[in-house]
Amino acid sequence: MIARLGISISSGVIVTFALLWLMQFLIATGREALSDKVDFRMMDFIRVKTEELVEQKDRKPPKPPEVKDKPPEMPPPDMDAMDPNAPKVNLQRVSVDINMQMGGTDFAVDGEYLPIVRVEPMYPRRAQTRGIEGYCDMEFTVLKTGEVTNAVATECSSSVFKNSSVKAVLKWKYKPRVVNGEPIDSPGVRTRLTYKFEE
Repeated sequence: MIARLGISISSGVIVTFALLWLMQFLIATGREALSDKVDFRMMDFIRVKTEELVEQKDRKPPKPPEVKDKPPEMPPPDMDAMDPNAPKVNLQRVSVDINMQMGGTDFAVDGEYLPIVRVEPMYPRRAQTRGIEGYCDMEFTVLKTGEVTNAVATECSSSVFKNSSVKAVLKWKYKPRVVNGEPIDSPGVRTRLTYKFEE
C-alpha cells in the first residue's frame, strides 16, 4: 500500500515538472515568433490619365459666290431706222388722289383694331381623352395699349373648353383702334375658337 502511494506521488511530481517545462518552452518560442518583424510592402496603384490628342483641321472659309456678269447694255436706238410715218401713241398722265387724315402733328392713321399676336388655346386633356370636339364663342375688350381684358366665354359647345379659351384670349395682342389720331379702347370684340382633332 505504501509502495503504491510512493509510486503515485513520484509519477505525479515528474508529470508536473514536465508540464511546467513544456509551458515554459512554448512561452519562450512564442515571444521569439512575435518579435520577428514581417515586412509588408504596400503597392500603390495610380491611374495615369492619358492625354488625348485631338487632330485639328484647318477649315477654310467658303469661297464667296461668283458675281454674275452684268447684263449687256442695250444698244441705243437707231434713229435712222425709225419710220417717221408711224402712228403716234397718246400717253396720258394718271392722277391718283390719296386722302389721309392726320390728327394734329401725330402720324397715327385712323383705323380699326388689328390682331398682332394670337396664342392658340391648349386642347383640354379631358376633351382629348373623351374625343370631344367643339367651339367656344368669346367676347372681350381691346385696350388702347393693345392688351386684351374682360375676356368672357359667351357660349361654348362644352364647358370643358371655357377655361382654355379664356386663358388663350387674355394672351392676345392687338393694334388698337385709332380715332382722330388717338388710340381708344374697343369693347365688345367677338371671336370663335374651334376645337377639332387633326385628321
